[in-house]
Amino acid sequence: MVRSRMLVLPFPNFDPVLVQMGPLKIHWYGLAYAAGIVLGWKYALYLAKRYVPTILPQYLDGFVTWIVVGIVVGGRFGHILFYDLSHYISHPVEILMTWKGGMSFHGGLAGAVIAAFIYCRRLRIPLFVFGDILTSACTIGLGLGRITNFINAELYGITTDLPWGVVFPNAGAMPRHPSQLYEAFGEGALLWIVLHQAWKIPGLRSQPGRITGLFFMGYGIVRFLVEYVREPEIIYAVAGCAITQGQVLSLPLIALGAWWLRRQAKKN
Repeated sequence: MVRSRMLVLPFPNFDPVLVQMGPLKIHWYGLAYAAGIVLGWKYALYLAKRYVPTILPQYLDGFVTWIVVGIVVGGRFGHILFYDLSHYISHPVEILMTWKGGMSFHGGLAGAVIAAFIYCRRLRIPLFVFGDILTSACTIGLGLGRITNFINAELYGITTDLPWGVVFPNAGAMPRHPSQLYEAFGEGALLWIVLHQAWKIPGLRSQPGRITGLFFMGYGIVRFLVEYVREPEIIYAVAGCAITQGQVLSLPLIALGAWWLRRQAKKN
C-alpha cells in the first residue's frame, strides 16, 4: 500500500525544560507532578465534603507529603526493579537521579498504597473509604503524566500507517502511534468520568472499596489494551503468545479489581 506522506504528523518541537532561571530548571515532569497533586488534592477535598464528611479536610492535607514520597520512591524503585535492574546494579548512583531513566506507574501505585495504609492506621481513618477518594483523584495526575510523556517524546507507540501517526524524534522516520495520548484519555479522562459517575450511585459509594476496585480494574484494562500499540520495553513469551511487561503487571490489577468489586458486593 502506498502511503501518503501528507498524512504524517510531525512531532511538535517541545523543549523538555519548561522554564530555566540560571541553574534552576523546571521540567514538564515537575509541572505535571505539581499540578497533578494540587488538582488531585482539590478534587479529593470536593469528594470528601460532598460524599464522605467523616474524612476531614485535615486528613487529606496531612496526606499530601505522604503520597508524594510514596509515589516518587515507589515509582522510581518500580522502574528499577521491573524494567532496568541490571543497569542500576552497574550504576547505583543513578538510582537517585529521578529525572533520568523514568518512573513506573505500578511502582508508584504500590508506594501510594503503602503510604495510605500506614497513614490510615496511624490516624485511625477508614482505609477503604480513604482509598476510594484517593484513587478517584489520582486519575488527574495520570492524565497529566501521560501528556508529559508525549511532550518528552518518550513511551511512544509502534509504527503505524494511520493518519494520526506521529514521527517522534530519535524514533526513526516512520510515524508511530501516539500511545501516550491514548493512555492520557483512557487512564486519565475516561477513568475519571467513570469514577466520578460512580460516586453518584448510592449503592457504590456506600460500599467502601468498590470504587477502588473499579479503578484497579479500569486502569488495568486500559493499560493492557494500549500495550498492544505501545513500543514494548520487555516482551515475554507465554503459551506461544507475546506479552509485554506492562501487560504482566496489569493483569494482577484487573484480577484484584474484579475480585474486590465482587467481594464487596457480596459483603454488603
